[in-house]
Formats: sequence, structure tokens, C-alpha cells
Amino acid sequence: MKKELLMGTALVSTLGAASVAEAVTATMSGNHQTGIEFESVSGGTDQRYQRNDNNFTVSLSETTDAGMTISSSFMLVNEASTGGGDGDGDAGFTLAFTDGSKLDLINAGNASSSHDISVPSSAGAEGITTATTNNAATGLDIYGNSTVFGFEYHTAADFLMDGLSVSVSASTDDGANNGSTYGIDDHMAIGATYVTDMGDSAVTVGMGYSATGGAKTGTQMTNDEGGIHFGISAVTGDLTVAVAFADGDSIEQTNTVQSDSDYMAAGVKYVSGDLTFNVGMSSGTSKDSMTIGTAGTTEDSEDTTSASVSYAVASGVTAILGFSNTDAEDEGAASTDGSAWYIGANMSF
Repeated sequence: MKKELLMGTALVSTLGAASVAEAVTATMSGNHQTGIEFESVSGGTDQRYQRNDNNFTVSLSETTDAGMTISSSFMLVNEASTGGGDGDGDAGFTLAFTDGSKLDLINAGNASSSHDISVPSSAGAEGITTATTNNAATGLDIYGNSTVFGFEYHTAADFLMDGLSVSVSASTDDGANNGSTYGIDDHMAIGATYVTDMGDSAVTVGMGYSATGGAKTGTQMTNDEGGIHFGISAVTGDLTVAVAFADGDSIEQTNTVQSDSDYMAAGVKYVSGDLTFNVGMSSGTSKDSMTIGTAGTTEDSEDTTSASVSYAVASGVTAILGFSNTDAEDEGAASTDGSAWYIGANMSF
């Protein structure tokens, strides 16, 4: 019995030592935001909803003896509410080199989107869902489609000149035959961010270009996906002002709609102690066509103004009051629109 106990203790000690020696560093982060939204829709009845935004991310990393860092991450989701797995939130691998550059492999992303300028808008989770046939652009990444079979390379800061950083990305298709819905065959993109000081202001300029090729059985696209975006933000003390725009062509894989779109947004954020005030506006248009190979001629549009007040209640806890108003048109005619309020709180860790 004594020998068995000694052997068991030795085995546990050995496994424990191996576990410690081989374990990567793991960190967790995320947030839980919940609140109530009040919607007033044109031509319809007022509605109330509970809105939740829950994120839980596990990040893994380890550094080699040569100084290169290998990292990856994955997200945990509430499968009961999504009806599926969490694969969309899983990253591939990131290799961070000693010169400050990084290489993302597998599910890497789009280098153009990586250099989007963040434009202030309401911090709440309110908003009006427009008609499903309204394909007006609602963000800078009109054309940001890529596949998981690719890479994205990020230069170190001060690339070629002080304040400049650049990213490039490319991906290939999954090898499957083209079907009845649009499928991506290839993608490439480049993006850049330039940071400088102008007097008392810290100015950031972001831009990007992306191009994606694809196909649908027996049908030629009018245009492949692709476009450009540009944005600039200035931070002066507690005040942030930003503006950005994008122009390009997109093809929505879910219902195979091709769109010629543009988008513009502007916003202001001001921090005063524990209070943060956000005001933003955006305007998106699109000439969409349900028939692949035929260009759209009539315009969809969606114009939104929003504002919010956030109060830091405690460390990691923020109370939010938000409002937004949306005006929309579908094929040149009035579409579902209206206004919405939100009151809730966000807890982050």
C-alpha cells in the first residue's frame, strides 16, 4: 500500500509539473450589457424589447525563446440563443515578431477593415430595423468579405515614416464548386493608418482598399466586390471628433443581392468626469439589384441620427441612456423607419 501511494504521488507530481511547463498563458475578458429598448415605428405599433449583448473571450499566448509571440483566441456564446456554435468568434493564430510586426493566419480578416476609423454614435443598443429589401449601406465595411483561408500581415509602427502602419491581406476560396448563391473565390486588401500631432490635437487618418472575386453558377457579376474607405479623427483633451466615408460594390451571399453603395458618418464624443456624451449621424445609400448580372437603378437609403449619455457607476459598470432616429427609403419610396430609446447598463471585465 505504501509503495502504491508513493507511485501515485510521483505520478501526480510528474503530470502537474508537465502541465505547468507546457501551459500557455490564458486571459479572459468580455462584457454583459442588458437593457430595455422602446421603438416607435412609422405606420406601426410601438414595441418594447429587452436587448442583450454578451461577450466572453479567452485569449491564449506564449513567447518562444527567440522572442516571437504565438497567440490565438476564441469566444464563448450562449448556444441556446444563437442556435449554433461559436466558430465565427474563433481566431486563427497570430505571430508577433520582435520587430513589432504581426502575421495573422487562418480567419485572419480584411486589411482594409482593420484600419477603419471609429466614429462616435450612441452607446446604446437601440435602432429601427428597416425593410428586409432595403440594402442601404450601414457601415464602412460595405465590401469587407474574405474567407477564413488566408493571412493578414501588419507592419510595425513607424513603417517607412513616423506614425504610419500598414496591413495587407489575401485569402482563397474553399475549393467548393460555385452554386446557386454567390461564393467568394479570392480576396486581397491593403489598409493604412497614420497618426500625428497637430497643435493640441492627436490626429488619426485611416484608409483602405479591398477587392473580392466570386461567382454564381451560370451568371456573371455586374461588378465584383470592392471599394475604398477613408476616415479622420481628432482628439483634443476630452473631445473627440471623427468623420469617415466608404464607396464600393457588395454582394450579399445570404440572398444574392448585388449593390452599388456609399456610406458617410460623422460624430462627436465628450468626456466630463464620469459622464460621456456621444452624438452621431450616418447616411447610407445603395442601388441594389435582386438579379445578379443586372445593375440596380433605384436607390435605397437609410439616414440615422443618434445620441447617448453614459455614466460610470463603478469600475467596469456603466449606465447608458441612448436615442436614435432613422429615416429610410426602399427603391425610392418611404420604408420602415422611426425612433427608439434605450436604457440599460454594461458590465465589462
